[in-house]
Amino acid sequence: FFADGGLLALGCNIWNLGIYPCFVAYPLIYKPLAGDSRSARRILVASLASGIVGLQMGSASVVLQTLLSGKTGLPFATFLLMMQPIHLAIGIVEGFVTAGVIRYVRAARPEILDGPASTAPLPVGVSLRNVLVVFLALAIVTGGALSWFASAHPDGLEWAIGKVTGKKEPTRQEHGVPAALKSVQEKTAFLPEYGFKPPADKSKAKEEAPSWPAVDAGTSISGLVGAVLVLGLVLGIGGLIRAFRGRRSRNRA
Repeated sequence: FFADGGLLALGCNIWNLGIYPCFVAYPLIYKPLAGDSRSARRILVASLASGIVGLQMGSASVVLQTLLSGKTGLPFATFLLMMQPIHLAIGIVEGFVTAGVIRYVRAARPEILDGPASTAPLPVGVSLRNVLVVFLALAIVTGGALSWFASAHPDGLEWAIGKVTGKKEPTRQEHGVPAALKSVQEKTAFLPEYGFKPPADKSKAKEEAPSWPAVDAGTSISGLVGAVLVLGLVLGIGGLIRAFRGRRSRNRA
């Protein structure tokens, strides 16, 4: 839909951003260091350590995946040396943010950290329907308007690639399967780069520096479409899990 990678890119992102933090950093680093999550100092140390390790492992994995893909000419050692420092800084910032969020949750809803939150009833007077409406409204505002204020500066990966090659993106293959798939993606994506397709004459013109905030209807539509797609996936996966559990319960009975 957005011409920003396909299933392979999604799989790599899930591995880099999901597997390492959830199955390595959290159980092996955060939990032992944080303990019962009641000490502010232990929460801060655990958040920083797990955030840094998770980001460092993920960034190193990106370099390895790039090497194994064989689709770019980025030198492994140089690329790795660029990726690690920038993601170290990102990990430190995310560690402080994580610690702040955990401290807030500990003060506001400690039962979420003390046990399975799904088994705890909502506070008296709080309607699940109202909660869902609030989250829906936040998703609409975030995707439809706050997306205009996304940073125009390169992220950690783009920064590292720029330092190595002097370009925002690595050189792409112009022949073979990658080029063919890119051609299909360009023809089928109806919101490329999270916006409407530019006219043919403008697409060939020289790129201008991005404005900030990027007030654009295409960006808003992309944010809303993305929110709907995520919501649909969550509901669909949740429905499948519920159906699977129901079938297992009936079989046991």
